[in-house]
Amino acid sequence: MLPKKQPNVNVSNYSAIVQSSYFKQLMEKKKRFIVPMTLFFFVFYFSLPILTAYTDVLNNPAIGSITWAWIFAFAQFIMTWSLCVLYTKKAKTFDELADQVIAEMDKEASS
Repeated sequence: MLPKKQPNVNVSNYSAIVQSSYFKQLMEKKKRFIVPMTLFFFVFYFSLPILTAYTDVLNNPAIGSITWAWIFAFAQFIMTWSLCVLYTKKAKTFDELADQVIAEMDKEASS
């Protein structure tokens, strides 16, 4: 896949970009996605060491001699890959909004 051609945008006018409605929309959508996913990741990730260090909850057998700690640890790999796939798919909408910001700046620069 060839890299996208970079538009001719004068980035010295950053304040105009920040005031753009598309830029504000992009930042809001990213924040609404990234903040909850980050919080979920940290809670899920740090639950394993906290639960294993301070409780015996995960020491109970789940399947045969496999304890819940092993299942939880394996689930962390699945969670990490899942969040990566989710973000990759969601990034397409972020890219579209970024393209709209660039197009708006190009339009203003040419007028």
